[in-house]
Amino acid sequence: MPHNQPTLGVTAPDQHRFELIHVAPKAPSWRLLMVPAMGISARHYIDFAQALTTQNAEVFVHEWRGLGSSTHRASREVDWGYRELLLDLEASLAVIQAQSTAANETPLVVAGHSLGAQLGLLFAATHPQTPLPAVCIASGAPYFKAFPQPMRWGLRVLFRLMPQLAEWVGHYPGQRLGFAKRESRSVMRDWAMSGRTGRYQPAGVDTNLEAALEHHTAPILGIRMENDWFVPPGSLQYLLDKCPNAPTQTRMIEASGLGGRADHYRWMRQPETTAQAIGEWVSVCVLG
Repeated sequence: MPHNQPTLGVTAPDQHRFELIHVAPKAPSWRLLMVPAMGISARHYIDFAQALTTQNAEVFVHEWRGLGSSTHRASREVDWGYRELLLDLEASLAVIQAQSTAANETPLVVAGHSLGAQLGLLFAATHPQTPLPAVCIASGAPYFKAFPQPMRWGLRVLFRLMPQLAEWVGHYPGQRLGFAKRESRSVMRDWAMSGRTGRYQPAGVDTNLEAALEHHTAPILGIRMENDWFVPPGSLQYLLDKCPNAPTQTRMIEASGLGGRADHYRWMRQPETTAQAIGEWVSVCVLG
């Protein structure tokens, strides 16, 4: 699906290349880096980015490795995990910061959807020298014990089977299974590990991510969707509880505000309510 928004080229340390989609009002008062959910490419968040411009935000939509403008595609020969996804975010941040000195005077918020929000929060927590507020949209920790029955035990099975399937095929065939899209086997391994253990300990990441979350002090907003059975309240709370030193707030997006179900994905069709909730939170907790 083509789009006509401006883009910024990004190159990660391993020469993975992709584009940031840039959506900006005339006089932004803050900036937002948006991290997509697993299996959703950046272009699907353009409407959301445009809704955020009504809240005076300059938006940079990150690309998910393996989708859209990304030069990589998951295969038996091409693999990556959370380590590389976090390095992609580092590369995006460098491009954003290089835009202009004036732009760097406006606060930057890291937001994400689903797994993208988990990665965004991890990324924010590993930058204590430049506190980054974070927004978690329709997201929570995948730890199976944070889910009610019968999902709890179903997840235990999935967290064993999905990585094994990805290893057997050479990648995770999400399009065939109806969950996410083609994904690398190491991302599925890291995701399943966090689901089994409740801890973020991805392979190859030297930083103690759990300690980084514990010491994170910038504000966090958790946004739940009323009909989102993917992320029950306990899942979001488990994620927020990893940041005991950060001021956290939660906001529920009700179905009445979307003209239909408020579930894990449908909010993207009518993103104005979610954008307004974020704008209100930024005006109080970030801009002060």
